[in-house]
Amino acid sequence: MSINTASLPDSGFTTAAPEKSNIRWLVCGLLFLATTINYMDRSVFSLIEPLLHLDFMGWIPGLDAAHQTTYNLNFGRVLICFQIAYGIGLLFAGRVIDKLGTKVGYTVAIVVWACASMSHSIVSSVAGFCVARVFLGLGEAGNFPAAIKAVTEWFPSEERALATGLFNSGTNASAFIAPVLIAAVAARWGWHAAFICTGSMGLIWAILWLIFPYNKLRRGTTQTQANLAPVTQGGSIYSILLRHRGFWAFCIAKGMTDPIWWFYLFYLPKFLNDNYGLNLSHVKYPLIVIYTAASIGSIAGGWLSGFRMKRGHSVNSGRKFALLLCALCVTPIMLVPHMHTLFPSNAWPAIGLFCLATAAHQGWSANLFSTPTDMFPSTGVSTVVGIGGATGALGGACFTWLVSHYFSLHPLLIFMMAGLAYVTALMIFQLLVPRLGGRQTA
Repeated sequence: MSINTASLPDSGFTTAAPEKSNIRWLVCGLLFLATTINYMDRSVFSLIEPLLHLDFMGWIPGLDAAHQTTYNLNFGRVLICFQIAYGIGLLFAGRVIDKLGTKVGYTVAIVVWACASMSHSIVSSVAGFCVARVFLGLGEAGNFPAAIKAVTEWFPSEERALATGLFNSGTNASAFIAPVLIAAVAARWGWHAAFICTGSMGLIWAILWLIFPYNKLRRGTTQTQANLAPVTQGGSIYSILLRHRGFWAFCIAKGMTDPIWWFYLFYLPKFLNDNYGLNLSHVKYPLIVIYTAASIGSIAGGWLSGFRMKRGHSVNSGRKFALLLCALCVTPIMLVPHMHTLFPSNAWPAIGLFCLATAAHQGWSANLFSTPTDMFPSTGVSTVVGIGGATGALGGACFTWLVSHYFSLHPLLIFMMAGLAYVTALMIFQLLVPRLGGRQTA
């Protein structure tokens, strides 16, 4: 049900647009493209690594790669600059987008990261790369807070997880597109052109986003959003959030489960090589299968909660049922360390478990990203998602430290943590938020 918002100051919503318009799927498509470009931009530096064996990066000609200490340290410093900036940016990007509005805020974010991406092409020092990566991280931090806010403004509750799953599958699409595109561009025009290529895509998207009549066509404020409006009123947004159980539930869940996804991204190729001898030319096929499964899981997991809601279940029941099923589907990942013993020359049983775990993670993520829209008005959603993302980045750093120290000697410990993280996070979420949609204050 829509309510008349003409008397509400700065609502930003039209009262003429239908509550549910098919144009919302066009918006979802734009969010998918932006997310795909986002991940392509962040991956260029790693994909062109062999072309960065340059003097200013510390590469010493004639010395084997294993002993290029200066180069390896410089390469790592550039990557760390992005990670730190991205985590810091998430703390503030959401609030900036809530203040500016989705259309303007998203435009600012993608213009910043697109220009930062292209700026890589003109640097000639390690410090230059570090500065470029800092601005790239700050800009890219705005993607998910803005996209979730857009989903809140365009989709009803029963469709938000599906829409989130669809646009979030862009993270996997980039894994297919970026290696082929970047390799072709770099081979023809050099590594500088690779950054210009992906950066220019972001600027083209920003033009399309500005042309699209976002505020004119989006649906009116629903009764649910009107009922949630008081949640963020009556004081500083940060002081309100610190007293809100839903905020802590979301942040804790992100902090416990985001690190598992980064573990797969960073260590999966190494694990397959160490245990099954799959080198770079052979591991690409298992990775394609795994990322395809992740995309399917992202969409299917988002669809599941909406499917239940449309058949009479509450938001609380629909969302948590999907989260529980995804959490349970992750747990078999604990068996991966045993697969090498049972099938020493066949990697596919382990790959199958990774497929199930990554698909379940993406389905979990689609629904978890939707929970702030069930607890907060659209005017505060980006802030919550941003801080939750920063918590996930912090958790990722801590888990990466654990993996770097214990994975080689104690893989079972790491996979047990990965398998139990989701069930544990859901139990904590349930304790803090027994019923989604109600008001939870500490």
